[in-house]
Amino acid sequence: MRRSLAPSQLHKRRLEGSLPPNSESAVTQLKRKKRTRQDEDGKPTPQDRVPLSPISNTLPPGAPRSSHEDFIRKILAKPFKIPIANYVSQGNRGLGVRRSGVRQPLHDPDEPDALVVYRPKELSAHEKLTANLEKLEVAVVVDPMLSVVLRPHQREGVKFMYDCVTGKQIEDNYGCIMADEMGLGKTLQCITLMWTLLRQGPDCRPAIEKAVVVAPSSLVKNWYNEINKWLKGKLNALAIDSGTKTEIDGKLKGFMSTFGRRPVNPVLIISYETFRLHAHALHQGEVGLVLCDEGHRLKNCENQTYQALMGLKARRRVLLSGTPIQNDLLEYFSLLHFVNAGILGTAQEFRRKYERAILRSRDADASDKDHELGKERLKELISIVSRCIIRRTNDILSKYLPVKVEHVVCCPLSAVQRDMYHAFITSSAVKKQLSGDGDGRLGNTALAAITSMKKLCNHPDLLWEKVKAREPGYAGLEKFLPPGHDPRNLRPELSGKVAVLDAILALIRSSSDDKVVLISNYTQTLDLFQQLAALRRYPYVRLDGSMSIKKRAKIVDQFNDPSGGDFIFMLSSKAGGCGLNLIGANRLVMFDPDWNPANDEQAMARVWRDGQKKKCYIYRLLATGSIEEKIFQRQAHKKALSSCVVDYEEDVQRHFSVSELRELFILNTDTTSDTHDKFKCRRCVNGIQMQPPPESADCTSDLSAWQHCQSKKGLQDRVLYQCWPAGISFVFHQRSHEQKTTP
Repeated sequence: MRRSLAPSQLHKRRLEGSLPPNSESAVTQLKRKKRTRQDEDGKPTPQDRVPLSPISNTLPPGAPRSSHEDFIRKILAKPFKIPIANYVSQGNRGLGVRRSGVRQPLHDPDEPDALVVYRPKELSAHEKLTANLEKLEVAVVVDPMLSVVLRPHQREGVKFMYDCVTGKQIEDNYGCIMADEMGLGKTLQCITLMWTLLRQGPDCRPAIEKAVVVAPSSLVKNWYNEINKWLKGKLNALAIDSGTKTEIDGKLKGFMSTFGRRPVNPVLIISYETFRLHAHALHQGEVGLVLCDEGHRLKNCENQTYQALMGLKARRRVLLSGTPIQNDLLEYFSLLHFVNAGILGTAQEFRRKYERAILRSRDADASDKDHELGKERLKELISIVSRCIIRRTNDILSKYLPVKVEHVVCCPLSAVQRDMYHAFITSSAVKKQLSGDGDGRLGNTALAAITSMKKLCNHPDLLWEKVKAREPGYAGLEKFLPPGHDPRNLRPELSGKVAVLDAILALIRSSSDDKVVLISNYTQTLDLFQQLAALRRYPYVRLDGSMSIKKRAKIVDQFNDPSGGDFIFMLSSKAGGCGLNLIGANRLVMFDPDWNPANDEQAMARVWRDGQKKKCYIYRLLATGSIEEKIFQRQAHKKALSSCVVDYEEDVQRHFSVSELRELFILNTDTTSDTHDKFKCRRCVNGIQMQPPPESADCTSDLSAWQHCQSKKGLQDRVLYQCWPAGISFVFHQRSHEQKTTP
């Protein structure tokens, strides 16, 4: 029987006495024989080799060292280098090792031109000896990458906003309104503030972890591009401008649940509409800072967007608006309440303490006591709000930008327009509406009639559908059109303004390489512009509400490219395109006025802004003696607080009495400019300007302080001078500043 050689069995056999105590197993004997066996040369096998001994790289004492040895040692002795391109060492810092000693600011506050937004209190010698070095505050210094490009007014704006959001301006209030006019760099100032708060604070750590930028949908991509442009890719922003509800909710939940010193996406850029629809996801956590671009959208504290934003857990709030604060005190209250809730009390308290007293003092029948109280309350109100609102005008830009020349061009209606206009306003349908209803207000039909009058001022073709359908008020207007008229074939001469626009475009195209921006309130008018461009074979691009956000950014870049071939950029002022930079053009035509002067000012600021290198020309076209001049007068001559400006035509009935609305339906054909007639201008005699405007006057001055031209002789713009015969009756013009000539 075979015996097992396993160690356990051998031990058992030894105990039984069948195996000697010191006997080896066959396996053990075999291993021993293997270790002692030598090969044929008498050398030990690998199993029997002696252990390796350390090899010394040092030369024997006193031995000379070669130059090659010195060279190699020098190479090998180089310290470790961070393998990042263009990396600059921040001193002797050990990775993962806490630095000892006094805390240091992120950037040097003593560097030349350093922008220090916070400097800690200077300590006395005794305080330095007793102070806890690990709790000392440090200076907060704006990143030199940004401070080097900030202009003086922008540096001031960043410092003001930092003081506001840190509670230094008003104790226990952390919001402000950045109300600089268009073109002064509000976006850059806010990016600088946001980057500073995300990177540093007085206690040597970031003041905030996350920020949210809320903007109109057309500007979401623009904010994303601006952040990348100024921060050079150092900050990854999450821009949400499209996607399904589930996708957007997932992204927002991921953003809100991200914490730590270096989150992947510390900034969220989102549109007002998307924020309102997904507010539940954004209300789940806290946000360090919220920036609201085009913040005048929040002037109504009762709408859903306002309420959704108020529910955001964000103590620091900055509202951006290039639109001047309007004359409506309740809108004023809503904006201030959003950034600093409770600073003016509740809406009821505000009405009782400020609004009633101020409005009463503006009444013609107010007593001296009412005047005094109103003046006192207004002064008190201004003293509070001036600490959280900063506003600078375009005057600052004059030293950085080329000269801008603005023109208000009055164009008489064509014979066809005049006849149709008169027949329309004297029709029985319109007269019935002007009689008013029981409560002394006009119905919606009268408001539609106002819109029709404005469209007729643009071109008769815009009313073609109503005329063909013989709707009330439009029946019989077809007889004034040329026989066989077809609106598909544009005839510029049927409209006074289109005839002038046709001449302006032809002269610019034939005499320069300038590009033109055409702006209108109606997409129908943009269709008309397209017909004109096709007729004259002008290359163009068009932006209206039907264009996707991504495509908008693409065509803007394409148009601004100097090598691009587009001559005209057609823009709808209602398409949310008023935040666009169109510096590729230096001429802009505002084809029709808006009830709200701020909308027109925003639209006209598209070309005269940072980056513009050429002299700019702005043309505002008005149909002489028509409703357009009356709208323009309403803009130019804002009355007291009670006559607030209208945002939408649907609101006209809230602000105009029946008698005031009746004046809109009057056509004055015996004038070169109804607006100039209203001035009772003393500088002009028999249609000739005898006295120039004040030397200090500029584009921001009242229209009475502009140049007045009833003939082409006083015009400085050669294009307008040459196209006067196309149908111009009067021109107001003024320049932004005097061009400084270098010796």
